[in-house]
Amino acid sequence: MSATAPNYNHTVTACFVGYITQAVINNFMPLLFVTFAATLGIDMARLSALITVNFVTQLVVDVLAGKFVDRIGYKPCIIAAHLAALAGLLALGLLPTRVPDPYLAILAAIFLYALGGGLIEVMVSPIVEACPSEHKAKAMSLLHSFYCWGQLGTVAISTLFLFAFGTGSWPVLACLWAIVPAIGIAMFAGAPMPRIVPEGTATMRFADLSKKPVFYLMFLMMLCAGAAEQGMSQWASAFAESGLGVTKVIGDLAGPAAFALMMGLSRTIYGVLGHRLDLTAFIASSSVLCVAMYLTAALNHGTGTGSACLCAHRFFSGYYVARNVLDGCRRHARWRYADVRATSRGRRPRMRRRPCRSGTGGLCQWRQS
Repeated sequence: MSATAPNYNHTVTACFVGYITQAVINNFMPLLFVTFAATLGIDMARLSALITVNFVTQLVVDVLAGKFVDRIGYKPCIIAAHLAALAGLLALGLLPTRVPDPYLAILAAIFLYALGGGLIEVMVSPIVEACPSEHKAKAMSLLHSFYCWGQLGTVAISTLFLFAFGTGSWPVLACLWAIVPAIGIAMFAGAPMPRIVPEGTATMRFADLSKKPVFYLMFLMMLCAGAAEQGMSQWASAFAESGLGVTKVIGDLAGPAAFALMMGLSRTIYGVLGHRLDLTAFIASSSVLCVAMYLTAALNHGTGTGSACLCAHRFFSGYYVARNVLDGCRRHARWRYADVRATSRGRRPRMRRRPCRSGTGGLCQWRQS
């Protein structure tokens, strides 16, 4: 009697939770800047350094992850990433008010959860990509939409919690957010892990990848899309407050929260209807509309139109970023796995495309012709 095939739906759901954890890590602490300045006496220069520490740590982990994740295994690493995120959020809630120098405690907490965030960022996409699925692009777009839903939930819940219980309750809120990575640990511990690198294949070196011109095209597209997204999102609250004349609470909900909502909707729509869309036409039109929203927001003064344009921009850029991520992952997956049998025979192989096999997570490979 044959063994029951593993159900990877649980694995994909756990990856969704992983991106929510990433959203909490990146978006919770900046909401406390004013509180940190008022209650802990931390000046704005040192507060800005906290953001730098967070993202630089994640970038370093992203670069180094490829050297050890494949050797150790994806399951131990993804669980360790959530443990680091859990420890960092608990440290953020428990340490700053109990030590002589709260800034060092916050710095240590950020370093801890940034380690976890960096690992989560580079692992969840390959895991979902490797899980067998009929509509791989839809699953990947839904995966990236969960960062947006996590950002929306983080901003909305945190804003309302602090409004209801006072800004002094932020340590409790930090500990409560630690529940999210705890759920991720439990889910990944019981989830089957697909084979990321198929048998008989070798990973492609970065030196070889850097010789592919399309790699630089994808890099440039992601750089521009990310800059467009972050440039708008950082000013979303200010646009909402000045344009609509509302309070800080309403500004956060109408700005960053609405911004995240629009991007989440765009990625979810593609996740549900992507197989029916003309991808080339849709991504081109999204890019044009992003430029139009930028110009409208920049040239409009004193009304709520700028805020509306920010949200519209988020909707269009959500699809643009998602498609670039998906295309980049697919191209990288095709480059990453190369048949090494011809190399072992002492000759350079000619490579040709072959269809995806079941059991390899749908990753297309190249083999000797």
